[in-house]
Amino acid sequence: MHRKILTLFLFFLIVFSKGYAQEIEKLRQKIESILDTKKAVVGIAIDGINAKDSLSVNGQKHYPMQSVFKFPIALTILSEVDKGNLSLNQKIDIKKSELLPGLWSPIRKKYPNGVVLTIAEIIEYTVALSDNVGCDVLLRLLGKPEVVEDYFASLGFKDFAVKINEETMQNDWDQQFLNWTTPKEANKILATFYENKNSLLSKESYDFIWKVMEGTKTGKKRLRGQLPKNTKVAHKTGWSGKHKKTGITAAANDIGIVFLPNGAYYTISVFVSESSEDSETNEKIISDISKAAWDYFIDK
Repeated sequence: MHRKILTLFLFFLIVFSKGYAQEIEKLRQKIESILDTKKAVVGIAIDGINAKDSLSVNGQKHYPMQSVFKFPIALTILSEVDKGNLSLNQKIDIKKSELLPGLWSPIRKKYPNGVVLTIAEIIEYTVALSDNVGCDVLLRLLGKPEVVEDYFASLGFKDFAVKINEETMQNDWDQQFLNWTTPKEANKILATFYENKNSLLSKESYDFIWKVMEGTKTGKKRLRGQLPKNTKVAHKTGWSGKHKKTGITAAANDIGIVFLPNGAYYTISVFVSESSEDSETNEKIISDISKAAWDYFIDK
């Protein structure tokens, strides 16, 4: 009798596992059809709460992060806040000389003569609005960009590098490749800090950064692009622009957590690189993949 029960259990387990494999394979095929005609190298990682709801395409390839690295920078700052070395309410004097004209900066646009902002405000500008001046202010507080890499290395993240700030990255095209990660590692970072199992962040810091991530204003046509209007997405974008001579886009990125109507969520990281496509097509690649992932999880 026990042998029959065990046999039935194994039978249903195999059938169930095959069903899962077939479902995720359909998603993979959908993604492959999206990428089939695109002149770009695209890296993707998608992970549901269930480990079987995972796939990757070029998931271990190195991609330039561009402004995606502002999320890890903010997390490193928050780790210092939680240690008592910094405070979210700490005021920082951003001088006019720091508002470099070549950098994207809503801070400079609003305060062209300089301003005093709290660290919390600078993080909001840096993450939600992708402010490059704010980013470099935060890196100066840490001492140097490599402090971010060292912090993540101490947590076991190996496929992740931060070597330069925004000023250097925006003034030398080739330097951007020094700040890199993989789609799989990006998803791991998202999941690790969202689940916060080892209390990496205090409750105050945790609530703060995820509220900021949900309030991201950039990349409206990327992960969010084709999702239902009120879908909650906590994400961070990155973009290199086009090389002036070749027209190649090195980075059109978006990484984030997408929340389903039933309260479940999945992580998704899409990096579009070496692209000969125009900006609209690069963004649509991301939104098409995001919609395919959404449909997969909604239909489960």
